[in-house]
Amino acid sequence: MSNWADLTTGKRIKHLRGSDLTQQGLAEASGLSLALVQKAEQDRGELSIGSLLKLAHALKSDVSVILGQQAPRRATNQDTRAALRRLSDAVHDSALGDWDGIEEPSSLAELAAAHERVCATYWQGAYGELSELIAKVLLEGSVRYGQATGEERERLGAVLAGTYQFASSAAILLGQRDLALSALISARRLADESGDLVQVALLESTLSWIYLRSAKVSRAITVAERAALRIEPSFSKASSPQLLGYGRLMVSAAVAASRKGDSAVADDYLSQAHAAAARLGRDVTLHGTHFGPTAASTEAVGIAVALGNHGKALTLAARAELPRSMPKLARNRYKLDVALAQCAVGLHDQAADTLIEVALDAPEWVRHQALPGVIGKRLAKVSTARVRNIGELIGMPLIA
Repeated sequence: MSNWADLTTGKRIKHLRGSDLTQQGLAEASGLSLALVQKAEQDRGELSIGSLLKLAHALKSDVSVILGQQAPRRATNQDTRAALRRLSDAVHDSALGDWDGIEEPSSLAELAAAHERVCATYWQGAYGELSELIAKVLLEGSVRYGQATGEERERLGAVLAGTYQFASSAAILLGQRDLALSALISARRLADESGDLVQVALLESTLSWIYLRSAKVSRAITVAERAALRIEPSFSKASSPQLLGYGRLMVSAAVAASRKGDSAVADDYLSQAHAAAARLGRDVTLHGTHFGPTAASTEAVGIAVALGNHGKALTLAARAELPRSMPKLARNRYKLDVALAQCAVGLHDQAADTLIEVALDAPEWVRHQALPGVIGKRLAKVSTARVRNIGELIGMPLIA
């Protein structure tokens, strides 16, 4: 087979479909029309993010594979493969109680500090360091948890649940859906035992995201909405944790609804998120999750892009203020939405500059995102040479 990145998107789809699945079969499995599948394989027209997600799900692959950013079976670089192996071993061995450490496991205080480093490292997109920290907390923490009682056990449960959640989020970003679900199952068990309803709700937000990445959009909405109803606050006397959890779940539901193309439902959920953010009055972090006015305003830009309201997206972006405290990955994910909107309205130079800025700021993370390939393909209609130059500069192919 030729170099995967050198193939066209249509040829990649055809290769992934193989001889065992017909075009009609792919159309039925993805929920797309036969005509769209045929056009996709012939490289006629542009595929929306929603269509790419559905095709990836039906082909049991990943959007980045279809776009040529990753070869089939996630042939990533050595460092990423090593990080994935550490993540997988840590998630499964800790759940099975299998730790071969000789010395006494770290104390609660040491594990809590390591968990804080997990939070910071995840939002920096440094997967090698992240996998090492997660392995430490899960393997040593599970041993300590089995020995603990009372308040120490409760606090350890929260630390472990939060670390499993980050393991789940990292796994889904790296295209490992089954590993993400395994980690989330362990997280939910621990959070249920601790009785922290907000932490349980935030885990449901992660589950909603996993379903969205798997193109199960309706299920993503249902999960987020159901979890939000369980912690729906009385806005006159709600606590900050309740508002954060509820607001984040409303964002999850709004994002999923926008991917479904349902603008009325997305707007309704988004208005609830804005109300929770306004009631908070500031950006808040809990269990490694960030929510507040910044998240509500930047997520609104991505939702407008998904709904095809590119002018509105850029208007909202012009009003948005990005504080220095905004996590790197959240900031760069927002900027990719802005770049996509810039492409759509013909601001190609600005879109290219935004894409370069993101890729240079978070090079390890951006390789596992679908939007750079989408943006690159659209920029190539104006200048293929420039897109190839951008690809060389950021160290990842954007077009075949």
